[in-house]
Amino acid sequence: MRFTLVGNGRMGTQVAQVIGQSGRHEIAAVIDIDTPITPELFRGSDAIIDFTVRDAFLLNLPAILSSGVPVVVGTTGWDDVRETVRSQVSDAGASLLWSSNFSLGVNIFLRTVREAARLISPFPQFDIAFAEQHHTGKADFPSGTALRAADMILEANRRKTTVVRELSDERKLAPEELHVAAIRLGTVFGKHSAFIDSELDEIVISHTAKSRAGFASGSVEAAEWLAGRHRTTPGFYTMDDFLNEKLS
Repeated sequence: MRFTLVGNGRMGTQVAQVIGQSGRHEIAAVIDIDTPITPELFRGSDAIIDFTVRDAFLLNLPAILSSGVPVVVGTTGWDDVRETVRSQVSDAGASLLWSSNFSLGVNIFLRTVREAARLISPFPQFDIAFAEQHHTGKADFPSGTALRAADMILEANRRKTTVVRELSDERKLAPEELHVAAIRLGTVFGKHSAFIDSELDEIVISHTAKSRAGFASGSVEAAEWLAGRHRTTPGFYTMDDFLNEKLS
């Protein structure tokens, strides 16, 4: 496959290394986030992988969708316009796969957290919270992965209805609130943890990234899958769709 990469930051560089070492794929082009984007830039590519920032992604999206090339998006911070993006993809007859984290380990971890949240739901003695740690250069706060985990916990646990990102001295956390904490520290690649607590037990489910290679490899695997799906069933996809097919 031939890939066009949008964004040449840390993740874009890591994706390029994974593609270069694969022995099966090649890079058609690497586009800086400041480059004016036109559909013609992507012609001859089998897939696009975008790791930029919110504003650049949303600005470039119409041209990317017009190119007809399926796109995998690792850019985060646009959850508030997800349904608008979904409509744009549908109207264009295009294919887009989005994830806040492409690491296969993280996605298995998220499914484990969701199942744990479901299992404790009938038992009020168990409370649950979530926390993440990342390097000080990370822009979004909390991470997209943490927010995805929070959504999954709320879906699975009927006792939690609202996410609280910050606490103050003025009030206590309500039982129905899910605390999602974020720490920015040094050069941490990424650590996510779900904490389940009762008077008698503590359960901790954690994932720690050892390098960015896991994120990059997962995005390339997702792009391979999306390119095949695009030929028959274009649409808006997530890593859940990718994993559901792999695990079926």
